[in-house]
Amino acid sequence: MKIISYNVNGIRAALSKDFAGWLRAENPDVVCLQETKAQPEQIDIALFAELGYITCLHSAEKKGYSGVAILTKIAPDNIVVGMQSPTFDSEGRVLRADFGDVSVMSLYVPSGSSGGERQEFKMHFLSEFLPFVEQTRRQCPNIVICGDYNICHKPVDINHPERQNGVSGFLPEERAWLDRYEASGMIDSFRQFDNRAEQYSWWSYRGGARFRNAGWRIDYQWISSPLLPRLKGAGIMNEAVHSDHCPVWTVIE
Repeated sequence: MKIISYNVNGIRAALSKDFAGWLRAENPDVVCLQETKAQPEQIDIALFAELGYITCLHSAEKKGYSGVAILTKIAPDNIVVGMQSPTFDSEGRVLRADFGDVSVMSLYVPSGSSGGERQEFKMHFLSEFLPFVEQTRRQCPNIVICGDYNICHKPVDINHPERQNGVSGFLPEERAWLDRYEASGMIDSFRQFDNRAEQYSWWSYRGGARFRNAGWRIDYQWISSPLLPRLKGAGIMNEAVHSDHCPVWTVIE
């Protein structure tokens, strides 16, 4: 099972940049999308069906904002929308699909970059999400949680970490949350294969950041520890340019 996760920063904008052609060429089994920024009626499900995909959506109530989706060539046994929290589910941030003994979740963690109120919201989300994951894992031990976590875990995951003190996405409390997440039995799939620095998945549109590779690695596919023997590969697809993010991938046996 090849799984791609991609924050498209607006699915309609990505489609205008030949996202469909790219998807046809890559031909993954499952695609987790974040920041779709569209209501269901604004997403061309027929186009994805022509490519062989079933489309599962969880849009935000607010138009043009947030939203996650899962495209799959494998018919899911079960779809779970949200995390049973009206506060967070209204923003379209969590969607899960079950395939036999493997579950795949598309996750979009809130950004705190706009200021204190949203940073508080982000930390509240994280505090609720970890027990939600632990509860989910009791039902679905083999899980892949894909998405935009809006956190760089370690200094190697961000450009010039010495300049990033006090910046949302690299705050000590956010990184400590990822430490707890890891300690709970979740594994950063990419780092099982690649420990190099300067491997990023997001670049600001400002200042030629992508050209200079002044990026952040905030898009992940974390897997639960029972899946580790079945993890066959993981990587970053930084040649894809439909968004200010790029896709990340794993292959699970």
